[in-house]
Amino acid sequence: MSDEFVGSGEPAYEAKVLMISVAARMAGMHPQTLRQYDRLGLVQPGRAAGGGRRYSVRDVVLLREVQRLSQDDGINLAGVKRIIGLERLLEQAQQRVARMEAELDAAYRRIAELEALARFPGSELVPTNRTSTALVVWRPRRGPER
Repeated sequence: MSDEFVGSGEPAYEAKVLMISVAARMAGMHPQTLRQYDRLGLVQPGRAAGGGRRYSVRDVVLLREVQRLSQDDGINLAGVKRIIGLERLLEQAQQRVARMEAELDAAYRRIAELEALARFPGSELVPTNRTSTALVVWRPRRGPER
């Protein structure tokens, strides 16, 4: 989906404030089409206190994408709904990956900080290719001898 509006990351982009007539005009559709898409679950408008539908700029972008997929690409509305659902899942997965990458970066930074504090950084774990067949016998000390 293309976010054609400036400020797509802004909270106002998500605000459900547009009346159905305004959203329909912005999307280039008839208001009845928006009502139909709501019934089909293609878009989820908010509701005003009186029950009227309220749309966000994000919803308008989504409506334009629905129109493009159905009219230009010839995809039926069930297919459009599936595509939109998959795009949402992809967006959620990308956000999760970004969070996990940030956590991983923080963990690597913390490891570097701890290694810098160590007396001999990295000396605790030293890789070796040597194999040994030596046998070490350990006997615990007994209490002090009298």
